[in-house]
Amino acid sequence: MNLRIAWQVLKKDLRLGPRSPILLWAIVFPVVGTFVVQIVFGSLFAPQPRLGIVDEGGSQVVVEMAAVEGIETTLVETEDGLVGLVEDNDLDAGLVLPAGFDEAVLAGEQPELQFFVGGESLASNRLILAVTTLDAVRTVEGATPPVDVDIVSTGDPLLPMSSRMTPLLVLFALLIAGVFVPAFSIVQERESGTMTALLVSPARGVDVLAAKAVMGLVLAFLMTLVTLWLNDALGTQPAALLLSVLIGALMLAEIGLLFGGAAKDSKTLFALMKSVNILLFAPVIFYIFPDWPQWIAQIFPTYWIINPIFEVAVQDAGLAEVVPQLAVALVICLALVPFVVMVSRRMTQQVVAAA
Repeated sequence: MNLRIAWQVLKKDLRLGPRSPILLWAIVFPVVGTFVVQIVFGSLFAPQPRLGIVDEGGSQVVVEMAAVEGIETTLVETEDGLVGLVEDNDLDAGLVLPAGFDEAVLAGEQPELQFFVGGESLASNRLILAVTTLDAVRTVEGATPPVDVDIVSTGDPLLPMSSRMTPLLVLFALLIAGVFVPAFSIVQERESGTMTALLVSPARGVDVLAAKAVMGLVLAFLMTLVTLWLNDALGTQPAALLLSVLIGALMLAEIGLLFGGAAKDSKTLFALMKSVNILLFAPVIFYIFPDWPQWIAQIFPTYWIINPIFEVAVQDAGLAEVVPQLAVALVICLALVPFVVMVSRRMTQQVVAAA
């Protein structure tokens, strides 16, 4: 491979990049996708925290909570009804105030409060409601509340839907930047005739594909980090995150070269992507529906890049925990190299023969 020629091809692509709708979409999508997900599932335009209360003894805590601005307080008659509303995500949390609660607090006793939280509710709303409830009890007693709060999680104990949508957004960013951008760039070179001009010059097919791969890899790497940042999912392990994203970008860039090199024109490329993208996107379904058998997701190659990124970014996993998965992803990357070389040679032969 001639690095100087590959660099010249890369500079040409960077110069013409702003004219490419695919490249612009790869940059815009993380913002648009995150905006949509946050509207539907997340905190953007989210309703104010919703608290349900079962008051069995006319507690002053109810009066204090109702006076708090920014919190929607609802009185519920029974504990079973309260739990049902929390499980259905009609309430973010539920509080049960037993009979004689205020008297027990004032007497210096330590009564128990039951605080039900919904697994689908926003973590920020749950925290606000818990802190505000303790403040209300403190107001009744006049000091640090001598109560034992029993927090009971209901519904999905794993992650809110907004977090489970993160793998979908990340994979979209990787696919658009890592696969679509280099693949469409290669096809456009062939359709415009510039590929012929390149390959009858000292440049070889591998030089051209190397330039396209670098562009796809760097763009996929950067836009994935942007997507994670926009979704507040950068985690606490930067080394593990950067390595996971880098390997993911490498795998998708290789797949992009295979698509672009195998397709003779845009029509063929679209047909190829429609048939294969279902397999590439399949693993994200198992994050949205965590009750499904997770071992099925491991059949698909993109699982081995999405899962490490998800575990590091969302679940704060360390490098040691994701190294086995990254090793599998690297093996897949190495296995793709011979196919990329084969496609490069085939593309060169076809273009030169048609010249």
